[in-house]
Amino acid sequence: FFFFFFFFSRGFSKKLEAVVSTQSTGEKICPKAKGITPMSVKEILQSLVDDNMVCAEKIGTSNYFWCFPSQAVMSRKRKISELDGEVSQLKKRKIDSQTKWEEAKRTREEGEERCALLEEVELRDKMLKALTEEVLKHRECDPDILEKKKEELITCKEAINRWTDNIFSVQSWVSSRFSIPAKTTAQNFGIPEDLDYLD
Repeated sequence: FFFFFFFFSRGFSKKLEAVVSTQSTGEKICPKAKGITPMSVKEILQSLVDDNMVCAEKIGTSNYFWCFPSQAVMSRKRKISELDGEVSQLKKRKIDSQTKWEEAKRTREEGEERCALLEEVELRDKMLKALTEEVLKHRECDPDILEKKKEELITCKEAINRWTDNIFSVQSWVSSRFSIPAKTTAQNFGIPEDLDYLD
């Protein structure tokens, strides 16, 4: 199983270099010459063939791979030419579309039917705006929003009770640590006398 092996030593972008060998010899030479693993030789060859950087041909029981020095350049030039053609076609389509749009804009008739339709559209826009404002007025009565507010209220109550508990814990610790009455501690820290947990 002989083949010509072409490999780009930096990624796939350096000059092509050729090695002629059996597959097993190629798998031994490539790791030393290019620092690639023997298992990836087939994959690299296939990717080069898929990218049209290397030609492949099966002759008898052997597979041959080759690339002429100018082939990569010609392939790139062909791709650039194809892309330039696509760009020019798209530019032409854009110009045609703009011309048709300008023509349609210039030649459209301001008939009674069109005026009536525009008035109806304007009237419906006003109705939609009025209905939207009406809905926003009654938004607070929306069951989904009310449910969300209830959940937020429960979360807020839990947070308030947690912080109230923290205040009482600190107050108790200060009172016991420094032998100060709880009332004096509350006055010194500005804690209201009626502070209590929420139900």
